[in-house]
Amino acid sequence: MNGVVATSQPLAAQAGLEILQKGGNAIDAAIATAACLTVCEPTSNGIGGDAFALVWTKGKLHGLNASGRAPKSISIDKVKELGHEEMPKYGWIPVTVPGAPGAWAELSRRFGKLPLKDVLKDAITYAEEGYPVSPTLSRYWRKAFIEFSEDLKDDVFKHWFDTFTPDGHAPAVGEVWRSQGHADTLRSIAETDGESFYRGEIAEKIAAFARETGGFITEEDLAEYKAEWVDPISINYRGYDVWEIPPNGQGIVALQALNILKGFEFTRKESLDTYHKQIEAMKLAYVDGYKHITDPKHMKYTVEEILSDAYAEERRKLITEEACMPEPGEPSTGGTVYLATADKEGNMVSFIQSNYHGFGSGLVVPGTGIALQNRGYNFTLDKNHVNALEGGKKTFHTIIPGFLTKGDTAVGPFGVMGGFMQPQGHVQVIMNSIDFGLHPQAALDAPRWQWIKGKMVEVEHRFPHHFAEGLAFQGHDIRIALETNNFGRGQIIWRNPDTGVLVAGTESRTDGAIAVW
Repeated sequence: MNGVVATSQPLAAQAGLEILQKGGNAIDAAIATAACLTVCEPTSNGIGGDAFALVWTKGKLHGLNASGRAPKSISIDKVKELGHEEMPKYGWIPVTVPGAPGAWAELSRRFGKLPLKDVLKDAITYAEEGYPVSPTLSRYWRKAFIEFSEDLKDDVFKHWFDTFTPDGHAPAVGEVWRSQGHADTLRSIAETDGESFYRGEIAEKIAAFARETGGFITEEDLAEYKAEWVDPISINYRGYDVWEIPPNGQGIVALQALNILKGFEFTRKESLDTYHKQIEAMKLAYVDGYKHITDPKHMKYTVEEILSDAYAEERRKLITEEACMPEPGEPSTGGTVYLATADKEGNMVSFIQSNYHGFGSGLVVPGTGIALQNRGYNFTLDKNHVNALEGGKKTFHTIIPGFLTKGDTAVGPFGVMGGFMQPQGHVQVIMNSIDFGLHPQAALDAPRWQWIKGKMVEVEHRFPHHFAEGLAFQGHDIRIALETNNFGRGQIIWRNPDTGVLVAGTESRTDGAIAVW
């Protein structure tokens, strides 16, 4: 009843809980957990990544968009002059201004109870003194090491190997890893409330590294950064309001899919008709997302137009008994880590943070432990596309925190991380919770599916085989996947409004943990 922290790594969950026990609130706990995750799960996020948050406090939901913009000096022409016809995955070109430290500072300033230097203390300690690497973390660390060893031969990437594989190999399960540079950076962020990262010594180091190695990011790009408070967007689904962050995030894809699905009646979760309609709605919403979502200043259609009941009905009519080849519609005018926290005062936080692809761009700022994200990889070099690369622009963003309310009452935070799986995971866990009455752990544990492209759908290896066969008979191109991590990793906290009791679930597909008090 006093507090819950749910995330993908036990040490990070415990760090958040300790902050609650020291008098901090759910916002302080979320920041502490997020900072710890940059140390204790660097395969998924880091200081050089982005973040988004939904914060419930004093009866109101607040949204924070802490994604960064492309450097002002970059352009499609410059990228093509460097010999690229598509956005590269690694190096300086996909690096955008990191937003995670700005998110921590802004959340602390507006809603926190404890000083940031107290909140980041455990993260600093784990970076400085080290911690034993957990099983799932070790596996993905090794996978990244193999990939980077094959693909990243240029000297500019040597700092990644120096930082994350100092002994010439990825740390094994139980092996202790530490990073003094990471600790020093976190300490500087804590002591300056994030200022040093954007307008101080760390900003100077990032910009100097860029100048010396052909990067685009400058002191000016960093100095102009500020996390943005935004109004969350929602749809009503069977009496509940499902909330997401507005574009440039892809949360609108989950809402559009649910908006389509609410026009159907579902009586059973384990039903061929249920799976078929879920997949078809997801496909239709996603192709719209690919075409229309970007920095909101550059979008052709508004959130209201995309989420209108009339447009949902138009898309719903396209769902038949056969798998369709999805095409985007035209609305009428007129690798990530996820964590959830809650406290006894009723504060609740849905928080997500990411480098995008694993460790990100492969670039680490020397001596800082900062792995720079490759979020700009989502930009396109097609000048006619809404998400075309442009200096100072935010790209289509995959990371999305979710939140559920009923009337004026908070039910709680939820999220499923994992690239383009995220809105698909949101739809599945919300329907598992609302339509089929599953408790948080069961809602997360249920076998998942993931639309890939066209008619191709991946299902987990434990997905019921007879339903996979039935979906194939209806025209879906079904692939059975052995790798469970591709299906996202989530957490849920629901609050009983009558008793104040907090009920949580965490991800069984990773080293997930729930710390409770």
